[in-house]
Amino acid sequence: MANYRSTIRHRNSGSRKSVSGDTHEVTRVRTPQKDRNEVLATVLNLLGSKRVTLQCMDGVVRMGRIPGSKKKRMWIREGDIVIANPWEIQDSKADVTWKYTRPQVEWLERKGYLN
Repeated sequence: MANYRSTIRHRNSGSRKSVSGDTHEVTRVRTPQKDRNEVLATVLNLLGSKRVTLQCMDGVVRMGRIPGSKKKRMWIREGDIVIANPWEIQDSKADVTWKYTRPQVEWLERKGYLN
């Protein structure tokens, strides 16, 4: 039994990879589509109950709603960059449809999507 454990420990110790050496290369980033009425937005604060305050890139502060299908998948914090779909009926409200990761935000900044 002791030999079995030592071989497992030895086998796992050699397969460790350094996290600092990894570079995250972004190959494909979803951008907002004007034909779907999507805008980039920054999360200002969390209101609770699937609701957030958004500062959209078109200059409007909207109340954003995270749909139930994406609520558990997207963990949104203050300062995150998201894609929002403004409502057609009320322009002061929007649905949050996408959240960007840090490498994707850096790519958006390099390409000029974020001012």
